[in-house]
Parts: sequence; C-alpha cells; structure tokens
Amino acid sequence: MQKLTSGILVVDKPEGMSSAGVVGRIKRGLRAGKVGHCGTLDPFASGVVVCCINQATRLAGFFLHGDKRYEGILRLGIETDTQDLTGETVSEKPVDVTADAVRSAFAALEGPMRQHPPVYSALKHRGVPLYKLARAGRPVQKPPREIVIHRLEVQAVDLPDVRFSVSCSGGTYVRTLAVDLGRMLGCGAHLRKLVRTAAGPFSLEQALTPREVAALAAVDAVEDRMIPMNDAVAFMPMRRIAPETARKIRHGMPLTEKEIERPKTDASSGWIRIVDENDRLIAILEHKKGNPRYNYCCVFN
Repeated sequence: MQKLTSGILVVDKPEGMSSAGVVGRIKRGLRAGKVGHCGTLDPFASGVVVCCINQATRLAGFFLHGDKRYEGILRLGIETDTQDLTGETVSEKPVDVTADAVRSAFAALEGPMRQHPPVYSALKHRGVPLYKLARAGRPVQKPPREIVIHRLEVQAVDLPDVRFSVSCSGGTYVRTLAVDLGRMLGCGAHLRKLVRTAAGPFSLEQALTPREVAALAAVDAVEDRMIPMNDAVAFMPMRRIAPETARKIRHGMPLTEKEIERPKTDASSGWIRIVDENDRLIAILEHKKGNPRYNYCCVFN
C-alpha cells in the first residue's frame, strides 16, 4: 500500500458498530498514522461518520459543532431507560393519539430550546463516560445545553410508529427529542431507528461503508474518494499567498493585514483558510475585531 496523504473520508457507519470502532477499522485498513472522527453516533444508529485522516485530524474541531440531519422512527407508547430500542422498558401506556396531534407536537418543538443530555451518553463526568456511570447505577444528569431544531418534519404516521426527519444544531440528542415528543402526546416514546444523513457539509451520498473502504484500500484507490482538506473547509474565506508569506507561516511568525488581506464578510471575526500557489491548504488563521494580528489555529506540512 502506498503512503496515504491527508483528507476527509465520509463513512456510512452500519448499525451495531460504535463510532470508535469505525475509526479503529479505518485506521487499521488504511494503515494511517492518525484517524479521528467529528461527532459520535450511537451504536444502534447508522449513517454519516466524518473521519479525518492524518493531518486532517487538526480540522476536526471545525466540524464538531456543525448542523446535523437525521431520519428516524419514533415508537410511541413505550419509554426506555436509554431513550432508544437498546434499553429496558421503564413505562408503557396505550397510544390514543391522532396523526394531527402528532404533527402538532412535532411543529411545537421547532426553534431554539434547552435540552438535558441523556444519562446514557458518551459525555464524561470526571473522566468517566456517563453511560458507564448509568450502567453502574450511578447516573449523572448534566446541565441543559442550548440547541436549535431547524426543522422537525413528520414523514409518515403508522401508529405506534412515526417516521420523521430532523435538521438540528450540533450537540442535539434525537433520542431526547423522541422522549419529549412522547411526553407531549401523553403516551411516552423512544427512538426505534436513526440514520444520520448529513453532518455539516458532508452527506450520506458521499459516504462509503467500511467494507467499501477496505476494498478500495486493497487496490490503493482510497484517495480517489477522500475529500482534500482545502475542499473540506470551503465554507471559510480563502486567501492565496506567495511563497515568502508561506515561509513566515511555517515559522510561526506574526502576520497582519499587510501580509494577508482581511476577508470582506459580514462577520467581524472568523476563520480564514490559507492556501499556497497550488491551492494546497497550509494554515487556518483566525481574525478578531480590533486585533491587527491573526491568530494561528493550525498549520499543515
């Protein structure tokens, strides 16, 4: 296998595999020096897991809090301790609701809100994942966080199941939305199925299954499906610089508007992607209002 360069690989995680398991499998299959992912997806769920390969792991922080899109199935009438189909039933009630009532409940949850992360989650308390504490009988409830539900749409009602799609801010727990909807309807609910269809700028249409990645790796063709680092951060303003300025960046020298023109955008502060004459990403800088100097976020070889 030839030496692998750096970039983004969008993986379609199968049900039953953890996000960490996906990363481990990709790393071993590609023999990559570093692989990281941009946001955990529950083992029972499937869909988009964004894998950053080698130097692209430095970009992970720019994608973690991006918007997400999902499709799922809500099962009314039963609540579980994990808020999904993997947990134990904690309450069961008859489902006596109409399709119109379901749609009204969904519409009511659109917009900004505060959401308590579930006690069964990968968040940590004093270095220990919450799900481990919950399984040991010592559940920890984290404080609520601000999230935004951009769109929450009913696709089909086939009681007790409701098929839906949701577009939301990063950090949203769709399992918890399922519980909220069930309680609003008076019968309880849990999440039966979940597919992440997009994470930030990356979609399921771009994704490869782990088996497809392995097949491409066997013939040294993975890079044909990797997204170059510069393309992955195309949402940032770009500045192309001369070799002399590139040398300054690689030596960590101070940079101001004299070397790199400040972006003409509505935002007073933000990131800038810096590329060389061949459009290769060499750095991401941050500009802040009132500060004549740029801050270094990351520099690439």
